Formats: sequence, structure tokens, C-alpha cells
Amino acid sequence: MKSQTPKVLHTLAGRTLLGHALAAATAVRPDRLVVVVGRSRELVAAHVAEQVPGAQVAVQERQRGTGHAVRTALETAGQIPGVVMVTYGDAPLLRGETLTALSAAHHAQGNAVTVLTAQVPDPAGYGRIVTSSDGEFAEIVEDSDATPEQRAIDVVNSGVYAFDGDLLADAVKRVATDNAKGEEYLTDVLAILRADGYRIGCLRAADRTEVEGVNDRRQLARARRIYNDRLTTHWMLAGVTIIDPATTWIDADVRLAADVEIGPGSQLQGHTVIEAGARIGPGCLLTDTTVGGGATVTHSVCVRARIGPGANVGPFAELGPGAEVPGDEGVQDR
Repeated sequence: MKSQTPKVLHTLAGRTLLGHALAAATAVRPDRLVVVVGRSRELVAAHVAEQVPGAQVAVQERQRGTGHAVRTALETAGQIPGVVMVTYGDAPLLRGETLTALSAAHHAQGNAVTVLTAQVPDPAGYGRIVTSSDGEFAEIVEDSDATPEQRAIDVVNSGVYAFDGDLLADAVKRVATDNAKGEEYLTDVLAILRADGYRIGCLRAADRTEVEGVNDRRQLARARRIYNDRLTTHWMLAGVTIIDPATTWIDADVRLAADVEIGPGSQLQGHTVIEAGARIGPGCLLTDTTVGGGATVTHSVCVRARIGPGANVGPFAELGPGAEVPGDEGVQDR
């Protein structure tokens, strides 16, 4: 990211990348949540404690691959019976519903491991999901190791898995490091379990963008746009009028009532709440602000303010923290 800020603490729609990953993970109501941290561990661990106070932090002293990260988690938390799900702190587009579906498929199919896959238009760089003649999982082949025929496969590995916890605890100890990087690859666990005769299954993500990670600012901008498009679509289907979704930005924790109208060039941030019939915009920036029903806010900046029902604010008003506008009384131009 070329930044002083740890990658997983960069923000998208009012949450950090890690915050989105934690939200998806907690949506499946796990008995235990373990977060593996390495670089910038103090900052990241503090953020985890703030977001999910009951989460356990496992410190990976040296970053020696995904398999090593999982082994570190199990050595810290102890062997975990039942289903162990593995996700990533830099994948903010993964939904809790998808993890729930992955867990359900894992149980229904009786798998040792169930892999979340995706069909993508450009599979370059991804591990390919190779299947047998009867359509069953055969192996994951990394892009650099794939034959021309395998590179043509457009179904890829997301790196998100549901494991049988007991089998994982045994197999992860048997992962070798005889590769170019000298790392422990989690994909090797699948090969070990398949060689032991256990079944490996797959679930394809309904939305391929869910498996996209963020490794640079360009990918962060793309993820931000995808996530915002999801949010604007959600609110429009819930009865909110958004005049121009392309120029309207809404944070994940904003709440909007039916019959709200949002004009072009507006940003709703933090825990902003807009009640029924209010009109926001064009050109507004509202942060942690409450707007009462039927109020109008135009070309204004409002931070931690309270605007009463039916009030008129703007144009070109600025409301600072703690400002209150009674219903039906307005704020004049500055």
C-alpha cells in the first residue's frame, strides 16, 4: 500500500478492511474467533479488541505462509473440534451469507474440506481448481505451476475454506516447506487430506467479486466502488431514492428510512441516520448526523449534528459537533 498505515487498517465504507472481514466472520456466530497478526501487530490487535472484544489474537512472529498462519492460530487457541473456517483480513467484499452457505455445504456434503471457489473472467495469478472426469475436486494448481491447459481453467481458489477441525490440526503439522519460498502452504493441507482418502468439496461463490483481495490503492478503489454499488442497490430496493448512485457514497453503518431522497454528490458517513421523507443533497457531507423526517439538507457539511423533523438546512451551511436544528426552523446561509 506504500503507507504508514497497516494494509488491513485502510478504510472502505466507514470500516477498515479488517473490520469488514470481522463482520463477515461474526455473521456465522462462531464459537471462537482467532485473528492471526504479524506486522504492526500492536495496532492491528488493538483494532481487533475494539471491534470484537472476545476475539483471540495469535501472533505469527515470522510470516512463513498461509499454512503456518493457520498452525499458529491452532497452537494459540488449541485444537478446535467441529468446523474451522479460514478467511482473510484483506478481503472486504466477502459476505457473511457466503460463509454461512460454505458451512452449510460442508456439513451437507460430509467433506473434510470445502473450498470456496469463483468463476472469473481473468484467472491469471489465481490457483486453478482442477477437477476429475466426474467433476470431483482433484487438486489446486498454482498459476506459476499450471500447464497451458490448466491456465485456461477459469474456476479459481479463493483461499477461503471450511475444514474439519480435527483433521486440520493433524494435517497442518505435516505440511512441508520444500518450495521456492520455504513456506507452509495451506493448499498442501488439501493434498494431504485427499491422499489420506478424505473428500474435498467445493462451493462456488454467487458473486465472484467476493473473493477479491486488496493489495494496493488501485484495488482498494475498486473494492470501494463495488461495495458502494452494493449499498446503493440495497437502499434503493428498500425504498430510498438515490438520484445518481455513481456520485453518492454511503458508509456501511448508515441507516436510511423509506422515502428518503439523496441528491447527487452526497456522502453519508459513520453512523448517520436519515428518517422518512427527508431530502439530502445535492452536494452534502453528513457524518454521524441524525436528520429528522421530512427535513431538507442542501449543499451542507454536518458533523455529529441533530436536525429536527421538517427543518431546512443550507445551502452552504456548516453544522459542527453537537449542533442542533429544531424542527421547522432552519439554518441560514453562512
